[in-house]
Amino acid sequence: MDDYASHDAVGLAELVRAGETTPAELLAAARRRRDEVNPRLNATVVDVDPPLTGEVADGPFAGVPFLLKDAGQHVAGPPRRDGSRSLAPPPRAETPPVVRRGLDSGLVVFGRTNTPEFAAKGITEPALFGPARNPWNTDHSPGGSSGGSAAAVAAGIVPCAAASDGGGSIRIPASACGLFGLKASRGLVPAGPMVAESLGGTSTHGVISRSVRDTAAMLDVLVGPTPEEPYPVQRSETAYADEVGRDPGRLRIALCTASSINSSPHPEALTAARNTADLLAELGHEVVELDSAPFDDGALSREFLTTWFVYVAHQVDLARQLSGSGDAGFEDDTLVMAALGRATKPVELVAAIENRHQHTRRLVAFHEDHDLLLTPTTATPPPRVGAFDQSAALQRVQSVLVRAKGAGLLRFTPVVEQMISGNLGWVPYTQLANITGRPAMSVPLHWTADGLPIGSQLVGALGSEALLLRVAAQLEQARPWAGRRPAL
Repeated sequence: MDDYASHDAVGLAELVRAGETTPAELLAAARRRRDEVNPRLNATVVDVDPPLTGEVADGPFAGVPFLLKDAGQHVAGPPRRDGSRSLAPPPRAETPPVVRRGLDSGLVVFGRTNTPEFAAKGITEPALFGPARNPWNTDHSPGGSSGGSAAAVAAGIVPCAAASDGGGSIRIPASACGLFGLKASRGLVPAGPMVAESLGGTSTHGVISRSVRDTAAMLDVLVGPTPEEPYPVQRSETAYADEVGRDPGRLRIALCTASSINSSPHPEALTAARNTADLLAELGHEVVELDSAPFDDGALSREFLTTWFVYVAHQVDLARQLSGSGDAGFEDDTLVMAALGRATKPVELVAAIENRHQHTRRLVAFHEDHDLLLTPTTATPPPRVGAFDQSAALQRVQSVLVRAKGAGLLRFTPVVEQMISGNLGWVPYTQLANITGRPAMSVPLHWTADGLPIGSQLVGALGSEALLLRVAAQLEQARPWAGRRPAL
């Protein structure tokens, strides 16, 4: 078991190719570890038996155990759940390209991971399956929405797991669980075939891993257009795996910890980002600190939530159509978000979408003078499980207003303010990359005095995945993290 956990996904595949182990032995090891720790973590929630496997002998990840996120990453046949009690739809007719490519690379999928309802929160506490828990301290959240995937990787069930990121859902749980997480540029990883651009282009598929080379090699597997894509996206001419270990050159990097969403980030978040800045300077990069964000993050958050609430309303309506259910199957928070989405005027939605371009332009101007933007990944350490539960009084208010179709009045109640502070107050830095379509990553270089991880985020220009991977590998070599494990 220790030998299995000591290897990353690339390393396990090398053992299979060398004949030192077999896919069956690796799968048995992964299942033993899952059975040992999952009762305490609730990271995996759906078993896939028999496991799904591609052409194991030929793929770059031949025989490596793998987990899919139980939201948007499905295979033809088994029904989707998306963390919701409401879904009981017919079997899926198609396997998305992003999943098919993983299977064809030799990954052995044996389960799906816990996620909040419709992946709509930065924590993973669905009513359907119950909360996922952080392997570093099970009283705390592993983040979300890919929280189950991050908990599974940090606990050693798998070395790498599928994830997706629509507002930070790769980077937030990577930060909370001491892992590496990269969100790719818009359109680089296909979203299809059911949608052209997930969440209006703000969301993308990816992975959470312990090593930079695993993410790089997985990116090589996942990227590339399909006939359904709305427009072609040019990828790097060099394999991303080959970028690991290459010199990134001397970069100009701007550190920014300011946020109008959370004006008082936790001291540990500030320490994490500043320690990363110091390390980058030691490695020869020029690091400057900004007094204010190079964009209007307050406006960006409002525009992000405007489109997010409308998206949740669409998801609820779609689930109702598939399952024929009413409101009984949905969580109260989901119904509030959906009600706010339906109360959004068409012109408000269009304005929020069009205003994305202004944030993109400001970020483009920033990148004319700076190679990367450095921030904390999250504004606080991982919150305790249940920290964002609403009081009984607020639950009664929202229940009455939703069922009375009083969505317009919801805007003037404490319910919305609590939802905003709960959803974005501890994660105010991550939505920028989604809104602008830029790549961003979280690197695990800091643990709090209480032993909880908290990451640092680096945002690059469009198409700068190769540069980000070079910098991440440089940081990983200078201050290795993969060997640091929670004492479960």
